Amino acid sequence: MAFDDLYQEIILDHYRNPRNTADLSYLSEENAHENPSCGDSVKIHAVVKNETIEKVEFDGKGCAISVASASMMSELLTGKTVAEAKDIIAEFQAVMRGEADSSALDRWGELAALSGVIDFPLRVKCATLSWHALEVTLE
Repeated sequence: MAFDDLYQEIILDHYRNPRNTADLSYLSEENAHENPSCGDSVKIHAVVKNETIEKVEFDGKGCAISVASASMMSELLTGKTVAEAKDIIAEFQAVMRGEADSSALDRWGELAALSGVIDFPLRVKCATLSWHALEVTLE
């Protein structure tokens, strides 16, 4: 299996079977983050205790990249301190914008599957939507 095929399978798996989804309809619509260019929408909830993220949950709709990215993010950042998560969020966003070396994605396991998105600026917004939402949530 080629890397491109493997990466495609990882994205599709997280899209079809997203991790850490929850009904967050109780959150105000002001908490919804949207990508108007493609219709992606996401709400994020984080349970933080003693400066450690115990759980990241999301509720949303969108394309495979948007949902897969939120799913992978929720797995990666659960268990991290808020400071660690903020650093990872900032680095991920910089990588996706082409401002940092994409090899950083390799350190984060399945997130490497999103490396191909970097070449498609409109898709970068899909991949980073949930990350921006969590960044706001952690503030």
